[in-house]
Amino acid sequence: MGNLLLFIILGGIAGWLASIVMKTDSSMGVVANVVVGVLGALIGGFVFTALGGQGVTGFNFYSLLVALVGSIILLWLVKIFRRA
Repeated sequence: MGNLLLFIILGGIAGWLASIVMKTDSSMGVVANVVVGVLGALIGGFVFTALGGQGVTGFNFYSLLVALVGSIILLWLVKIFRRA
């Protein structure tokens, strides 16, 4: 249960930071930030693993970076599909 809570917190922070970077912060709430961060952690883990690195390794700075990169990719894809 504790790991799940930490994963949600990490996802929330990553989603919030990604929304600031992608300038979507004003249109997103806390729940959206958490969802983007958790999905971003999964995407980032896949991308980093495909490039020979590690995915999310726990509650640390590296995992935050992985989740942040994945969240930015996710928000970038959402922006592309909203324009089309």
